Amino acid sequence: MEMQILVLGFVAGLYMAWNIGANDAANGMASAVGAKAITMRQAVFIAGILDFVGAVFIGSHVSDTIRNSIVDPSILTDPRTVSLGLLAALISASLWVFLSTWRQLPVSTTHSIVGAMIGFGLIAGGPSVIQWGKVAWITLSWIVSPLFSIALSMGMFRFIRNRILSRDHMFQAALRWSPFFVGLTFFIVVISVLLRTPLASRLGMHSWSALLIALGVAGRPGVLGQARDRENHLQAR
Repeated sequence: MEMQILVLGFVAGLYMAWNIGANDAANGMASAVGAKAITMRQAVFIAGILDFVGAVFIGSHVSDTIRNSIVDPSILTDPRTVSLGLLAALISASLWVFLSTWRQLPVSTTHSIVGAMIGFGLIAGGPSVIQWGKVAWITLSWIVSPLFSIALSMGMFRFIRNRILSRDHMFQAALRWSPFFVGLTFFIVVISVLLRTPLASRLGMHSWSALLIALGVAGRPGVLGQARDRENHLQAR
């Protein structure tokens, strides 16, 4: 029975990963494809690599939250019940994401799996097995995230409009600011990988070390951009 559950879980995990690629990859790539910065094929290739790297290096603590912070594992003592419940939650969330993708709805897989885990807990042990305090924090993050994104998007677009779009020479202004945006992107990526993640724990990385490395990596595009500007200035003379 355990081997059957393991095989079914492996297949359900592949099915869920396929649905995540079909639905969630559009969240990060739709803007770039819509702006014609990359093609659809390039978007699929980039998303596949980055999703895999993110899951391997910094995804385990999210999995721990789903596995331990919604349903209290100390109350459900039957391993078979827990295995079958987790399998049922995975399949249910996968089916919902698939139906949403089929209807062209950009749903969140996190919402789906958290709801599926709550449903499993309610059937297996009742409301007492649900860690409602942690569920409330997860739900609060769903509310804060779009508001935070709205504020960041407004500030970023206002900055681009004032510094680039309103200039007489927009192309030159874009070239001038491109190292800043590239450096900012590198900083966010590196700090998200090295700051309080499983990879950082394995490397023994402290917060200050992660910050210094991220700043060093982010500074490289700025240095290269300044060198390019000097080269273009000399050629223009």
